[in-house]
Amino acid sequence: MKDEREFFTTTDLAWTDAGGGIAQRILSQDPHDGTLTRIARWAPGTISGNDVIRHEYVEEVYLLEGELTDLTLERTFGPGDYACRPPGMPHGPYVTTGGCTMLEIRYSAR
Repeated sequence: MKDEREFFTTTDLAWTDAGGGIAQRILSQDPHDGTLTRIARWAPGTISGNDVIRHEYVEEVYLLEGELTDLTLERTFGPGDYACRPPGMPHGPYVTTGGCTMLEIRYSAR
């Protein structure tokens, strides 16, 4: 199960390095099954790699700030744009020129 947390100030959480130019504030997680809610901040110039991404969990992403370009779709998304990806759904790769911040929620499809 994810952590039990009542309302708290998320800006009190430290940014940690998630690798590849991405910093994160983990809001809640279950370390046993990968369930996660986080704020992810991509530095300007960050690219997710060269390959299309697929994973075995449901992923929801809501862009809060900045822009994110899907290189396969050749489309750029910005604040207020949302994605919900079931397990196995192909997406990306992505690049951000100016950086972006997003709310990301991951959970099992079971």
